[in-house]
Amino acid sequence: MKTIRDDANEIIRRAIRHVQPDTAVQSALRRAELPETVHLVAVGKAAWQMAHAAWEELGDRIRDGLVITKYHHGKGPIGPLEIREAGHPVPDGNSFAAARRALALADGLGEGEAVLFLLSGGGSALFESPLIPEDELSDITAQLLASGADIVEMNTIRKRLSEVKGGRFARRCAPARVFSVVLSDIVGDPLDMIASGPACPDSTTCAMAEEIARRYGLRLSDRAWECLRTETPKDLDNVETVITGSVAQLCASAAQTAAELGYEPLVLTDSLTCQAREAGAFLAAMARYHSGRGRALALIAGGETVVRLTGSGLGGRNQELALSAAVGIEGLADTAVFSLGSDGTDGPTDAAGGYVDGGTAAVLRRQGRGAEAYLDDNDSYHALSACGGLIVTGPTGTNVNDLTVALIRE
Repeated sequence: MKTIRDDANEIIRRAIRHVQPDTAVQSALRRAELPETVHLVAVGKAAWQMAHAAWEELGDRIRDGLVITKYHHGKGPIGPLEIREAGHPVPDGNSFAAARRALALADGLGEGEAVLFLLSGGGSALFESPLIPEDELSDITAQLLASGADIVEMNTIRKRLSEVKGGRFARRCAPARVFSVVLSDIVGDPLDMIASGPACPDSTTCAMAEEIARRYGLRLSDRAWECLRTETPKDLDNVETVITGSVAQLCASAAQTAAELGYEPLVLTDSLTCQAREAGAFLAAMARYHSGRGRALALIAGGETVVRLTGSGLGGRNQELALSAAVGIEGLADTAVFSLGSDGTDGPTDAAGGYVDGGTAAVLRRQGRGAEAYLDDNDSYHALSACGGLIVTGPTGTNVNDLTVALIRE
């Protein structure tokens, strides 16, 4: 007999499969008016998968280029393309070297040439050529990750510290044309925020960047402040962009699978952007309200929560959300909450997210440390590992934000 964990695993498997970029990328390329040959630059956690789909569609029309993705996300050679792996969520030397290689390609382009630019989430760290010392950029990124700033706030800062973000990469490609195919990992699909918008005019202002830096008390050098006060491109006439996927599709797929498994699906939102612990508590409260009412429900939310680091433990936003929910659903039968990143990673861990049920909190307490203590130390990874609640998928080949589901089986 299938368990509620089996149902959760099936929803995860099918939802991830349905948002793979292959078909969407190929469909976008068939609609695009591309020249006979193009240079290709693919950036992000889904870069290898997107570049592979482009190669299958265009073949030798791709003259050269490179793929920049997260460590262990490359899956082998693709035609003439150079495959590079780099650091995420904090950029490293390989991020900087890969971006310099892309800029060298861009600087050699002339009139009549074109770049096929394939972009997915994670590019803010993976694709970086800083305007400040590299160690300072890494420190600022770490400060932002620990501050509780959301992805839009983070990217408003990061694009001003870079010579590839905020439309600057596309400007370097001119007079060549840039055909940009984007897999969105940000709520609302703001093009200038996805991977900090290397090929999109920037909608934010210097004043906004300075206000964010002051609000979160960022420690910045004089040079970094100078960069925040330097405006980014507001108009690019050499770019054409298509969005190929989003978290809305992820939620829709989860809802369809849940219905096929006998649950009544209810998509609560595809723009969840609060603190992870608050989101977990809210989902748990919803599950507790509906439990025991004779309805099998799947409460679905997509988006991207944030974690404010106060402890020294290990975990990610999805794991912290799940562990927080475990406290609220304790004692409920046939009730579970799971949350995961569609790219297969959650923060600095090897897990995609976490799964909890009505017995999780009690299991942890019997082991000598309660869920609340783990949460206070931001140590959701070790808590979920101790009770079999980690979701481990490995790199998925896609990246369209996070999926959170509360299952109530009557």
